Amino acid sequence: MRAHDIDYQIFGEEMQYVEIELDPQEIVIAEAGSFMMMDNGIKMETIFGDGSEQQQSGLFGKLLSAGKRVLTGESLFMTAYINQNATKSKVSFASPYPGKIVAIDLSAFEGKFICQKDSFLCAAKGVSVGIEFSRKLGRGLFGGEGFIMQKLEGDGMAFVHSGGTLAKRELRSGEILKIDTGCVVGFSKNIDYDIEFIGGVKNTLFGGEGVFYATLRGPGTVYVQSLPFSRLADRIIASAPKNGGNSRDEGSLLGGIGNLLDGDNRF
Repeated sequence: MRAHDIDYQIFGEEMQYVEIELDPQEIVIAEAGSFMMMDNGIKMETIFGDGSEQQQSGLFGKLLSAGKRVLTGESLFMTAYINQNATKSKVSFASPYPGKIVAIDLSAFEGKFICQKDSFLCAAKGVSVGIEFSRKLGRGLFGGEGFIMQKLEGDGMAFVHSGGTLAKRELRSGEILKIDTGCVVGFSKNIDYDIEFIGGVKNTLFGGEGVFYATLRGPGTVYVQSLPFSRLADRIIASAPKNGGNSRDEGSLLGGIGNLLDGDNRF
């Protein structure tokens, strides 16, 4: 085994965090901003890229690997947490929004798992965090959130987070699952992933569900989230007060007149 063999425990229901237990000199890597807490004696160190063996091919290899991460919207750098104590110590990482944390044992997925570009949380040292490009024209042109994805490679533990409720589907050979492109959390490497046109003039113009959806063909494992962050953000933006006003008139027949009666002259 090349990756560090870490132990873990996931806490919480809607707002989860994962607690990683590190043996002396064991290391876990994480995206910036996911850190929650750690025991005294764990050293935090910023590293270029993910620090995996695939980056040990000189400066060019490190630049290429880290540069790919920029295409997924991530930073060039990651943070490594090293247990410098003589005994076991713990470090915890939290989800950025309500949902579930999924523990991915890469050895059980034949060394590779593909996930949404913003779902990776943390992983054992030795896991490679790269980029997965689509080779299909339709997915490249219309895939949206699902065009550029992250790939996790290695034989260690990795952790990804999802929004809302999490569903796990085991697809048989040839079985097809149709999903909103933003609802795909990740899938095993044998899954055939493509983008399909919904079809129909009424569906396209008035359906309100977008023009395309993802089709995933088995065999393999698929994780689906009920609340993509983009959907949550759109609802928040749509409900935000306009022009510095407030939202007390939401749903009210009086609207701005109600604010005037309340003594608020702003419309």
